[in-house]
Amino acid sequence: MQVKKYLVKCLHRLQKGPGYTYKELLVWYCDNTNTHGPKRIIREGPKKKATWFVLTLLFASLVFWQWGVFIRTYLTWDVSVSLSVGFKAMDFPAVTICNSSPFQYSKVKHLLKDLDDLMEAVLERIVASEPSRANATKALDFTIWNHTPLVLIDERDPRHPIVMDLFTDNHNGSASSSPASGRSCNAQGCKVAMRLCSVNGTMCTFRNFTSATQAVTEWYTLQATNIFSQVSPRELVKMGYPGEQLILACLFGAEPCSYRNFTSIFHPDYGNCYIFNWGMKEKALPSANPGVEFGLKLILDIGQEDYVPFLTSTAGARLLLHEQRSYPFVKDEGIYAMSGTETSIGVLVDKLERKGKPYSQCTVNGSDVPIRNLYSDYNTTYSIQACIRSCFQGHMIQSCTCGHYLYPLPPGGKYCNNQEFPDWAYCYSELRRSLEQRESCIRMCKESCNDTQYKMTISMADWPSEASEDWIFHVLSQERDQSTNITLSKKGIVKLNIYFQEFNYRTIEESAAYNIVWLLSNLGGQFGFWMGGSVLCLIEFAEIIIDFLWITVIKLVAFSKSLRQRRTQARYAGPPPTVAELVEARTNFAFQPDPADRGPGGDAYAHEQALPIPGTPPPNYDSLRLQPLDVIESDSDGDAI
Repeated sequence: MQVKKYLVKCLHRLQKGPGYTYKELLVWYCDNTNTHGPKRIIREGPKKKATWFVLTLLFASLVFWQWGVFIRTYLTWDVSVSLSVGFKAMDFPAVTICNSSPFQYSKVKHLLKDLDDLMEAVLERIVASEPSRANATKALDFTIWNHTPLVLIDERDPRHPIVMDLFTDNHNGSASSSPASGRSCNAQGCKVAMRLCSVNGTMCTFRNFTSATQAVTEWYTLQATNIFSQVSPRELVKMGYPGEQLILACLFGAEPCSYRNFTSIFHPDYGNCYIFNWGMKEKALPSANPGVEFGLKLILDIGQEDYVPFLTSTAGARLLLHEQRSYPFVKDEGIYAMSGTETSIGVLVDKLERKGKPYSQCTVNGSDVPIRNLYSDYNTTYSIQACIRSCFQGHMIQSCTCGHYLYPLPPGGKYCNNQEFPDWAYCYSELRRSLEQRESCIRMCKESCNDTQYKMTISMADWPSEASEDWIFHVLSQERDQSTNITLSKKGIVKLNIYFQEFNYRTIEESAAYNIVWLLSNLGGQFGFWMGGSVLCLIEFAEIIIDFLWITVIKLVAFSKSLRQRRTQARYAGPPPTVAELVEARTNFAFQPDPADRGPGGDAYAHEQALPIPGTPPPNYDSLRLQPLDVIESDSDGDAI
């Protein structure tokens, strides 16, 4: 009940309004505000009043301008970077080891036989010095060649370049030439290029190279991709280097380890790779102390004698240090360790912490990135490299209807090959050169907000030395092959030492350059300096604004009521009806005789009698006529006199 009374009281108060006019309210504000300028406007004479009005208006404009500058600066969401150094025991990084050659040539030779024969013939044609030698070509399978051939481009006449196939006498260009002239195009001005055409051959493009070595290597890699994309993943793993053959010895700190302590994954560029301390199934291993003695020591046999000759031209081990549970992008971020050497890698840790929205577009776990992460099948964390490659594979499937062999496939996708997708190489080349594709992927992919980078200091020395080479190889051969003969060579042995240089780590952290405290301090400082105001002055100003709105609403409500009253009065032009007129208007005519109940002649029936008409008329109620109050009051005053 008390609540109802309170609400009714509040309603009456709202209907009543502040009780001031606009002018009175403005004068009251100027007289009572804590801001200095308005008081002088109403208390001084006309000249000073005008002066103080101009000054107050000018300084208020300066305040609002400065406020706009500070708010706009705050909304730029700039960050400042701070560098701090800490010291603590740290988890040892994940270490990924790969061989430079993805497959053992002895196990893939049957798949690459036709391609190798074609490659040898191509090299003969390119380096041939005599026509007879170039023509001595054995029977070749040109099925692969017809899809993406290598051509010679004679650019000695830039206005009329001549394009010549290596294995046919046909050529196109503005001038005619013979096979001999094509073979003689080894002088300066002739280049080897790869011709890529669409399925119907109506659109072709040439991928030029400055060196024939680059041309044949890229061409062979492209054709090998076509072959390996048709082999099952299980067979590809069997063709790579097994862990027991690659990893000869392992020691972490004082604890021995073996290839069984590594997690195996298949990498399209490097075949079987092995990851130490990945942290997928077991807890990450900590490093007891900094220094070589407390790190990871490995002896690897890369088996260089079994490399694929035309696919791999680099000998050594490829390795990468990365975070636990992150996918190793060895090709882009890894380093080589040369065979016949001992490579020591000292590690320093940098931790990067970025500010999230609205300061940057980084992501915590990739859930807000509109791209399906194709590397999520490995149960790894988000990275921008995985996002960009997943984006490219998505564009590849959308444009070429097949996926590239180097990237994972989405569900239901198929890898590109020449049999099912004859123009995939042309489509892949065009997509790879597309600037729009790259920009769209970079625009959609986001950096990770938290990242750990391992800075490496690398040093190398020959290993083993000439004095110790004999007994070291004897021991290693005995351990791996149970042979008294030496089965290893210095060309295939790699020794690695990976360790923390120190437990100091650097944290690079982003923080807001302009926070809310900075904004409020500057807003208040400008308001106090130019106007002598404070937060209470702003509250006073808000109060007068509310009162102004309140008075305006009351006036609008009163105006609408008066408008309705005028419309109602316009509907009744004369005086209001009397009571008698109202009674007559409500007379029930159902009791009157029905003129339809008469005879055929219009007379009343004989058995009926005329209804009696009341002899006394209804009383006159003019005394009850509604009159204005001023008339009644004047009548009452006259009676009193």
